[in-house]
Amino acid sequence: MSAILPLSLRDVSFTAGGRTIIDRVSFELAAGPRTVILGANGAGKSVLMRLMHGLLTPSQGSISWQGENPGRRQAMVFQRPVMLRRSALANVVYALKLAGTRDAGKIAIAALADVGLSQIAHRPARVLSGGEQQRLALARAWALKPEVLFLDEPTANLDPSATREIEAAIQKVHAGGTKVVMTTHNLGQARRLGDEVLFIHQGRLAERSPVERFFKQPGSAEAEAFIKGELPWV
Repeated sequence: MSAILPLSLRDVSFTAGGRTIIDRVSFELAAGPRTVILGANGAGKSVLMRLMHGLLTPSQGSISWQGENPGRRQAMVFQRPVMLRRSALANVVYALKLAGTRDAGKIAIAALADVGLSQIAHRPARVLSGGEQQRLALARAWALKPEVLFLDEPTANLDPSATREIEAAIQKVHAGGTKVVMTTHNLGQARRLGDEVLFIHQGRLAERSPVERFFKQPGSAEAEAFIKGELPWV
């Protein structure tokens, strides 16, 4: 089976309610580097990620994967993941069976262990803490062994302990060979988890650079203001 990456965006725009949210964005994402999407409140980060994932269709331009059937080989974890009304383990098993995966139970148990949730496998998913639910959402997505995993603000509103656990799980996903693409409002997290930054300003791709260069030598006045906290955060 051929790889689905690279992912190519060509002059992609997205308009809703008469407002242009994404404005003629072009770039290519290859396997390997962890990509962090940064930008001020309303810049269009989450919309851009939904376009890449396929939840939204561009108003203009094109989005294309190299390989076939990309929908089954990439996954997304949302800021507020939806939990099915069943146990943590059953949530993962359900996703695997939906994808036609063999040995769903065994794979689901291993996925929960990878994110440190073995001890709550049989607890109802909806009674778990916010951090546990986010780790469960990660396990559910990662169990499918996606080539690309999109993460939209994966630690928003979580306490420092839960954030550390999520970050450790994301590191494992990356170490396992999955391409990680994420948005975050946390500058420290961007530096810890990212290899490259896509900086979005008013719907445009204003800058793309390695993480360390972005923070040490931002290439635009907007990026410098954002780093200094002079542009509003998500």
